[in-house]
Amino acid sequence: MKPIEMVDLKSQYKKIKSEIDTSIQNVIDNTAFINGPQVKEFQKELEDYLNVKHVIPCGNGTDALQIAMMGLGLQPGDEVITADFTFAATVEVIALLKLTPVLVDVEADTFNIDIEALKKAITPKTKAIVPVHLFGQCANMEAVLEVAKDHNLYVIEDTAQAIGADYTFSDGTTKKAGTIGNVGTTSFFPSKNLGCYGDGGAIFTNDDELAHKLRGIVNHGMYRRYYHDEVGVNSRLDSIQAVVLSAKLPHLDSYCNARRKAAEYYNKAFSNTDKIITPSTSAFSTHVFHQYTLRLIDVDRDALHKHLIDNNIPCAIYYPVPLHSQKAYADERYNEADFIVTNQLVESVISLPMHTELEEEQQDFITKTVLDFINK
Repeated sequence: MKPIEMVDLKSQYKKIKSEIDTSIQNVIDNTAFINGPQVKEFQKELEDYLNVKHVIPCGNGTDALQIAMMGLGLQPGDEVITADFTFAATVEVIALLKLTPVLVDVEADTFNIDIEALKKAITPKTKAIVPVHLFGQCANMEAVLEVAKDHNLYVIEDTAQAIGADYTFSDGTTKKAGTIGNVGTTSFFPSKNLGCYGDGGAIFTNDDELAHKLRGIVNHGMYRRYYHDEVGVNSRLDSIQAVVLSAKLPHLDSYCNARRKAAEYYNKAFSNTDKIITPSTSAFSTHVFHQYTLRLIDVDRDALHKHLIDNNIPCAIYYPVPLHSQKAYADERYNEADFIVTNQLVESVISLPMHTELEEEQQDFITKTVLDFINK
């Protein structure tokens, strides 16, 4: 059995090595490293894949969130609601822009934003909602959009972990994650389902006016060189990352299917124990399993974590501390009684290796190691 990786990027690369190497060499030969033609080519390819009018590439997923909020014209003091159980980037950009983050609890089964908690958090100062499509499946976007419409709020989708997922509305209409709200954002961090070989990100929208503004913001606020019409930032996807993403994009659906197959193996292996709750897939969203995250019942999670590491099985705890308890984002407004689910999750979740190159022999060893521990 080959060594187990949390994410096996090397094996994935080997399968498309010739195309990747040739494309990168072409960029080097042509020396158009920033905003070269390859960036525009990838932009068009991703627009076609997502069936969205505008993709605005940028430097990373965190920048994508910040630029989206800047483009919507949110002002200091405006309240932005997002989920408490997620990576800090989502709340980080809210704070950086001097907006007011409002954290709410999540659903126990999907880990995504709780709609009733969202409704209760709305005040006259609320201006936007940031649903995070955590671990690979969409939040309840139909409900989010209804809340947003009722209160005239923007919806900014954080799709960093769910690119490629499909959302189906009650009328049967299907849209890709990130193309449902006013604007969507994603990250191309190497370990993402669609990852580059450095940093990268993108913003999606069907709003022509917003797209124009976003294109200026990512490039120092310029539409014409040295003429600055917007307060902007320097956040551009470089050409080498663009060609890597162009090579990988045609494989994204097969990558997602490989992850689903691995998840099915895990689910079956853990189906006969009441000490493990396997990931739930909602009725309205496909799951692309950026992470495969278990909830443990009456199991010492930290001891299991150590046991797996001791057996050379990489694993991770996403996330060990809720955002409302983080030193940077603690606020006296928050009441622990409002975060019952999140507080339970941070004590009980553990994520197992999940990627496109997992082999059954590896998964057999992983699952047996987990079961041996919890059944001892």
